[in-house]
Amino acid sequence: MTQAAIAAPPIAKPKPKIGGLVAIGIWIAISIGFALYIVRGFDPTLFTRFGPSYLSGLWITISLVVASFLCGAIVSLPVAFGRMSRDPIARVLAFVFVYFFRGTPLIAQIFLVYYGFGQFRGAFETMGLWWFFREAWYCALFSLTLNTAAYQAEILRGAIESVPNGQWEGARSLGMPRPVIFFKVILPQAMIVALRPYANEIILMIKASAIVAIITVYDLLGETRQAYSRTFDFQTYVWAAVLYLAIVEGLRHATNFIERQLTRHMVR
Repeated sequence: MTQAAIAAPPIAKPKPKIGGLVAIGIWIAISIGFALYIVRGFDPTLFTRFGPSYLSGLWITISLVVASFLCGAIVSLPVAFGRMSRDPIARVLAFVFVYFFRGTPLIAQIFLVYYGFGQFRGAFETMGLWWFFREAWYCALFSLTLNTAAYQAEILRGAIESVPNGQWEGARSLGMPRPVIFFKVILPQAMIVALRPYANEIILMIKASAIVAIITVYDLLGETRQAYSRTFDFQTYVWAAVLYLAIVEGLRHATNFIERQLTRHMVR
């Protein structure tokens, strides 16, 4: 009898472990119980009553995230270039900036700005900057800007370094100056790579922005806390979660659309 004629032994299928099945069953039971609780206690008048407050908080959240993300993008440019620089001083300073703001909690950074900068009120008044740091919204904007700038700098640096060196060499062979090469050849390719990480960073900022409610910024979570303190109804947080999910889902679809537009020349 030849080797080929010998039947292959049957493949043993792994048996599901009882502990995993029990854990899944518990989670399913909890999910069903939570859904039944929401359905039975559903009160449509709750959103009607606090709808304007929710929309006001939603606008604060969106405006804060968008403004801090755009400002962080501007700040991230020199930081990213510093990380890639051959100058050791610029490289060390950029590394320290990124290391600090990525390595410390965002809530600690917000407290340092909101409470810590108040200790230097006289100096800020002399420089004419106290109008900025005395407002909680501007303190939140400043903190979120520096925090996201550190992450965006690493995203941008990684995207630029992912472009093959042959793109630089090919552009230089055509006699293009370095700024033209960067903005016309390298940066468009880098942005395709960085699109998804940028979208993830915005999503993380949307969720992290809820922290600003503890420094009296009435964003979506801040207004939700106000609604709960008046009703003691758990549904107030459910409505907030639905709105956060709607923002993230809309951003996900927008990212997919932009990616399809940027990569349509790559589809055959």
